[in-house]
Amino acid sequence: MNKSVEKHGGNSIAEVLSRHNVKWIFTLCGGHISPILTGCNELGIRVIDVRHESTAVFAADSISRLSGTIGVAVVTAGPGLTNSITAIKNAQMAQIPVLILGGAAATVLKGRGSLQDIDHLSVVESITKYAKTIKRVKDLKPSLEEAISTATSGVPGPVYLEIPVDLLYPESLVREWYGLKSSGKSMPWWMTQYLTWNVNRIFKDKNKSFPKNTKIEAIQNTSLHIQRVSKMLQSAEKPVLLIGSQAMLNPEKCENLANAVQILNIPTFVSGMARGLLSKTNLPIFRHERTKALKGADVVILAGVPCDFRLDYGRVINHKAKIISINLSRNDMYLNRRPAKGVLISPGSFLINWSNSKKNNSNKKWGNWHEQIAIRNDKRQAEIIDQSNISTEFVNPMKLCLSINKHIQEGDIIVADGGDFVATASYILQPCSFTGWLDPGVFGTLGVGAGFILGAKLTHPDSVVWAIYGDGAFGYSLMEFDTFVRHKIPVIAVIGNDAGWTQIARDQVDILGSAVSTELAPTEYHKAVEALGGAGYFIDNENQIDDILIQAKKSAQSGKPTVVNVRIGKTDFRKGSLSM
Repeated sequence: MNKSVEKHGGNSIAEVLSRHNVKWIFTLCGGHISPILTGCNELGIRVIDVRHESTAVFAADSISRLSGTIGVAVVTAGPGLTNSITAIKNAQMAQIPVLILGGAAATVLKGRGSLQDIDHLSVVESITKYAKTIKRVKDLKPSLEEAISTATSGVPGPVYLEIPVDLLYPESLVREWYGLKSSGKSMPWWMTQYLTWNVNRIFKDKNKSFPKNTKIEAIQNTSLHIQRVSKMLQSAEKPVLLIGSQAMLNPEKCENLANAVQILNIPTFVSGMARGLLSKTNLPIFRHERTKALKGADVVILAGVPCDFRLDYGRVINHKAKIISINLSRNDMYLNRRPAKGVLISPGSFLINWSNSKKNNSNKKWGNWHEQIAIRNDKRQAEIIDQSNISTEFVNPMKLCLSINKHIQEGDIIVADGGDFVATASYILQPCSFTGWLDPGVFGTLGVGAGFILGAKLTHPDSVVWAIYGDGAFGYSLMEFDTFVRHKIPVIAVIGNDAGWTQIARDQVDILGSAVSTELAPTEYHKAVEALGGAGYFIDNENQIDDILIQAKKSAQSGKPTVVNVRIGKTDFRKGSLSM
């Protein structure tokens, strides 16, 4: 129902977002934020309403990862913001630019017991790059520009803007709320005077134009860095290159990055979003036995990879090896092990520039070293195939993952949300595009699945999205299948259902002798999804896998969100792999 209304703060916000090519915003509605939602809708920015605020932020996160355009989540005051805290922290840890717009109590009611009025800034300041309360309508546009620029500059990360409700609604309505349009004398003169002053202050110069902020990229001369890094590689006999998510921040440069990896010809391992490089099978990228390669290396190049728990705090790297760390974050560059050479720059851009340089070491083939790593890699792959043929109760999870590979096609996207089953899948599933792998990142957050699915399908509408879930993690996403049905987001979600929090149970049972709190029921998730309007399939025998995956793909291609609930058995593939 269209109704002509006076222009308001929500329209101003929508204008800035549209100028930044924002196509979607994610939200769970609330009275504090309604003008933002209606303003965006009027300008053709699609409003995707979800069932939990964390999903809204996870979806905005994945938009940023996959499109290069900042993702935007709009949350209402109080619990709307606090519900989103984990997702905001996940974006910060993963170094993803996300804009969170938060509603708030009216300026005159701050601290006076208004509905859902809390000190939002103190809640988010430690997990954002920028947090600010806007106090006047004329500051809406410049503050948005500043926030977006901050989010996307330097080390990217989430930013938060608190917008009191009286800045968002039409001025005439706000004056009415303040009681300033009433002919009655229900307020003392001094209160009327104060309220008049406050509302005049809010709306003063509300239509004033301002200079647009434009993001200025720091242009750094990398030639000297390239020369020094090349010199270090000249004497290397066993170099290793590790590429992490930070190198994939600009999706448009992924092809150039892949070409750089091929030209540099350094034995390479990838993690996080960089798994998408596995889609190019002609690159010198290996999947298995990374630790052995690092222990034998004499030069290790960390491209957007810190020495955190994933590298055992640097202890898996040969203590005699020279480390070259290329990172946007100075803290990450020097974390736990000091590099012999640190380069504070985008690792993706540096590798591309290095490959284009005459000093790129491409004349060095390191043939014996490549062969040594390849032999170990192939041996491990053969072991995985052998282990996938071991009989287990229900379906061997490794067999399931190998079978899924046959159905993933070029351009498809894999979303990973889970613990033990997803970690198993990460060794086996084959990404088929540069943006073909989405996982939460270093924070290890369960619950990213639904939001990441939204971002993946909206930015890549022609791609099939495969969501790989553990049954524990799926509990966070189940209700969002209502969202998928309403917004026509087809997905194929494959649940590895072993009725437990297996990643925790493995070591807890062995070390402490108790499975307390790690056991779940073998829930019929496929029936729950059917009840929400999607399609559901069930597998408990390996002979069913291929036929049902074909049916599931047809269901998704017909427009239905689809779940394949697979009862999987237990294996020792990841025994002793608990990370702390």
